[in-house]
Amino acid sequence: MDTRARFEGRNGVKGFLARLCDVVLIMAGAAAADRLTFGTVMPHRLSHVVFVAIALALAANVLPVFGIYRSWRARSMPQLAMRLLLAWGVVQAAGTLVILGLDRLETVPMTWLLYWTGLTGAAFVAVRMSIYATLGCFRHAGLDVRPVAVVGCGAHYHRIVSDIEENATSGFRIAARLDWKAGETSEPSRSVTPVFHQLDALAAHVRETAIGELWLAFPLSEERLVLRCIELFRDTLVNIRFLPDIQGLSVNRGGVLNLFGAPAISLSAQSMSRDAMTEKETFDRLFAAVVLLVISPVLVAIAIAIKLSSRGPVLFRQKRKGLDGRVFTIYKFRTMRPHGQAHGVVQQATRNDPRITAVGRFLRRTSLDELPQFFNVLRGEMSVVGPRPHALEHDELYRPLIEGYLDRYRAKPGITGWAQVNGFRGETDKIEKMVARVEHDLYYLQHWSFALDMRIVAATVLKGFTHSTAY
Repeated sequence: MDTRARFEGRNGVKGFLARLCDVVLIMAGAAAADRLTFGTVMPHRLSHVVFVAIALALAANVLPVFGIYRSWRARSMPQLAMRLLLAWGVVQAAGTLVILGLDRLETVPMTWLLYWTGLTGAAFVAVRMSIYATLGCFRHAGLDVRPVAVVGCGAHYHRIVSDIEENATSGFRIAARLDWKAGETSEPSRSVTPVFHQLDALAAHVRETAIGELWLAFPLSEERLVLRCIELFRDTLVNIRFLPDIQGLSVNRGGVLNLFGAPAISLSAQSMSRDAMTEKETFDRLFAAVVLLVISPVLVAIAIAIKLSSRGPVLFRQKRKGLDGRVFTIYKFRTMRPHGQAHGVVQQATRNDPRITAVGRFLRRTSLDELPQFFNVLRGEMSVVGPRPHALEHDELYRPLIEGYLDRYRAKPGITGWAQVNGFRGETDKIEKMVARVEHDLYYLQHWSFALDMRIVAATVLKGFTHSTAY
């Protein structure tokens, strides 16, 4: 059996075992919730049995969509944990809706549901992390590793070689390598793996030792060398991966698309893949729904305070730009007295601004005026975390002045963002402040992950509600 088929067979077995493990965890979590809620396991409760069966069916379809059963070799474990929790949250939310439709929700105690959701989610993460920690130890000892041959040139090639050699737990091991321009670089080699100087010799070694993967680390300009490598291994089952050097390009993480049968690398397209945007939107809407449900008494109290403190509407509405520059209406609690304003001019709030009401000043300093934007999130117009949307007039002012300004609109705008938790919020009376805000927004788009989103949400809760520049 060839190396590639052997790896595919192993992955199939691992995928089956992972699915079986998840089934056990879901059922065990329900049983533990029974024990904690009722003091005993009560499988005779029909509503519980139905709910568990629905969750198992949903999990079998939802978890694969979130990439849970793909190979996570050399990938981020925190990102896997976030995906697991999000996918399980979707399963439970959908299951609750189904049970509600069956008119059986009243027979499912909320305490039991919370225990089940929390325990199973924690078990998902704990088991996965334990498995990957164990696999990391095995791989560090040389077991369960995939041998790869690396061919390339320049700093990009040496960086990839160094990353593989310094991350022994990743599951990859360099079994052979070839620096195409070894004579043109003075960078010393720290590799202890076989080093070849002729491509034919490396190809013969790959065939003889059944190396299953060949990684090509070339700049995009070296098309001729890439094609030569592909041609040389055309009669083999070696899995060839092209890792192009695109460090010098302004590349957003849009991935590789298939357009009319041809691969297309996204350079200035969406900063997130379609799957990532779907996962982010799913989290956003679930999070917004839960938050609005929890803070509904606060919203009512603020609305009453605004109405009693000054005349005018409770909500302030303004046009802003969202994803792909589409205009939408943003909602905020009104914090100013009704006033006239010249057409096409937006006067930002300043310190001790006489237009701000007493209630409004408190709302602005604590950012409570932003809470109605969770309705924008629920409508799909905004995200919980993302670049803050600016007034349309400010977009027109700063667009020609700040490089990359419009790239902020390659993602949905957020209620909070990386710039805001780093102190760049409030009045932008100097262009330097807006430049810094845009730089932070672009950093967020280029480094997005669920872990970063959760970090921003936590920072907003802990320190983001009050700030010296919010007035």
